[in-house]
Amino acid sequence: MALSFNTSNSLYDFVVREGNGVKGVSDLGLPEVPDRYIQPPEERINKQESRTCDAPPIDLSKLNGLEHEKVVDEIVRAAETLGFFQVVNHGVPLELLESLKHTAHKFFSLPLEKKTLYRAGVSPAGPVTRLATSFVPEKEKTWEWKDYISMIYRSDEEALQYWPNLCRELVLEYLKLSSKMVRGIVEILIRNLGVTIDDSKTEQIMGDKVVNFNYYPPCPNPELTVGLGRHSDLGTITVLLQDEIGGLYVKMEEDNDAGKEEWLLIPPIPGALVINIGDILQILSNGKYKSAEHRTTTTSTRARVSVPLFILPIATERIGPFPEAVKNVGFARYREVLMQDYMNKYFGNAHEGKKKIIDFARINSA
Repeated sequence: MALSFNTSNSLYDFVVREGNGVKGVSDLGLPEVPDRYIQPPEERINKQESRTCDAPPIDLSKLNGLEHEKVVDEIVRAAETLGFFQVVNHGVPLELLESLKHTAHKFFSLPLEKKTLYRAGVSPAGPVTRLATSFVPEKEKTWEWKDYISMIYRSDEEALQYWPNLCRELVLEYLKLSSKMVRGIVEILIRNLGVTIDDSKTEQIMGDKVVNFNYYPPCPNPELTVGLGRHSDLGTITVLLQDEIGGLYVKMEEDNDAGKEEWLLIPPIPGALVINIGDILQILSNGKYKSAEHRTTTTSTRARVSVPLFILPIATERIGPFPEAVKNVGFARYREVLMQDYMNKYFGNAHEGKKKIIDFARINSA
């Protein structure tokens, strides 16, 4: 029996309150997306007007050889310009990456009653595991065509107790292997600022970790929707595993000569992981490193998945530019903020781009 959503409340009940998510909408086989998912024209992704990022992936295995400095320069340059780069030979087995993608599909194919055990506000796992849809559907005028489950890491014991049985050990293995790689990249970027920090400070900057399974079901009108709206990432750094379908677009920091926004497609590269700079690393570096706006498309034929790992400071950490980074410029571009306050600002708003969020920490922002 086909459902019709005559009011926004009936759609909200079906998608959010009952936990069907956008997958439930997709499974209905509707010929057109409900109005709530139709993006305003300026927020739609025009693939024809975008180009593909042709930067080759950075080979991290060369950090241990004669090309160490060359690879360091590549990482720094990418962080200073686009804020996104891809890495290979990163120490995470390709079989593990394939298993993660397969398991993400498998989780979202579970019967509704098994998935909704992890629904936000219902799950006994509380904030450790959270199934949700869009970003903040209670506050968004237009919803994103995405469901996701977040798995927050605090300890192995807690993860093994509260994360889904289907994926807990696999995600733990991925988190540990990829965290080693991320730590190396973060240390390179911090040293490039002329900053020397001890292990305890590094742990504070990288103290919290969250792994998501993002699920984008087939969409009857992909040209009218987005999988993720424009935003920059909240934390220090993000690792993203794309599937072979892809659909990630990154905004160039500067507008082009024609005065139009330019978006680059970050193409899937077999075996590669995408690294992107978060707002916190931009603040710590006093603006030297860039957290780029990005967003994703939807597709009409196949479900797509991605697996982001978010690395961020602990909530009680106070975040401000490193003194050495301020000295390099001569003045501070950002004030010191409590991480919890920045998180509240970030999650208290719909995805509306980078500027509205990072201006919360900017000095003399309008």
